[in-house]
Amino acid sequence: MFKYFQPNKIFSVTSRAPKYVFILFITVLSIGLVESLILSPEDYKQSHSVRIMYVHVPAAWITLGIFSSMTFLSIIGYIFKIRNFFLISKSLAPSGLVFNIIALVTGSIWGKPTWGTWWAWDARITSMLILGLFYIMYLIVWRIYEDDEKAFRMSSIITILGIINVPIIKYSVDWWNTLHQSSSINILAKSSIHSSMLLPLVIMTAAFALFSLLIFLMKYNTELIKIKNKGLDRL
Repeated sequence: MFKYFQPNKIFSVTSRAPKYVFILFITVLSIGLVESLILSPEDYKQSHSVRIMYVHVPAAWITLGIFSSMTFLSIIGYIFKIRNFFLISKSLAPSGLVFNIIALVTGSIWGKPTWGTWWAWDARITSMLILGLFYIMYLIVWRIYEDDEKAFRMSSIITILGIINVPIIKYSVDWWNTLHQSSSINILAKSSIHSSMLLPLVIMTAAFALFSLLIFLMKYNTELIKIKNKGLDRL
C-alpha cells in the first residue's frame, strides 16, 4: 500500500493538476461574477451592498470546511501514524487562513453600511477572528518545530482545540442575540434565500473551492519536492 505514497508517484499527478484546476477556476469564477454582479437582483433593504455576500459567505464556508478537514486529517494521521495526512493538512492551512481573512475583511466592509460600523465584537465575528488565530498558531507550529513528531502532536492539539470553535461560529447567531443576521440557507429545511441569489452564491462557492484547491496543490507539491530533496522514497 505504501508504494502509492511514494513522492514520485504522487508528484507525477499533483504536478500536472494545477494548470487544469486554474483553467476551471477562471471559468467558474467568470460565470460567478457575471451572475453575482450583473444578473442577480439587488436586495430590497441592503440594495447593491448585498453583493458582498457573494464573496463573504463562500469565504466563510470554505475556511470552516478547511479547518474541519484539517482536524479530521490530523486526528486520523496521529492515531494511525499516516504522515501524508499531516502533509495534506499542512498544505490546506494557508488557503484556509486566506479565506478566513477575506471573510473578516468583507464582513467589515458589509457591516459599515448595514450596522454603521466597521467592526463590532459580535459573537459571530469574534469567533471567526478566534478561528483565524488558530490558523496562525497552526502555521507557527510547523515553523518552530523541526522535529516532525513534535509538530504532529502540537498541530493535532491545536486543531482539536480549534474545532470546538467551529460549531460556535455556526450557531452563535442562534445561541446569542447578535448583530449578525441568522442563516438564510438550511440544508435540512427550506432556505429563505431566493433562487436568483442562491445560484450565484453556489457558483462563487465552487469558484472559491477551486481556488483553495489550487493553493493546496501548489503548497503540497512544494512539500513533496522537499521530501524528494531529502532523498526519501515515501512519505
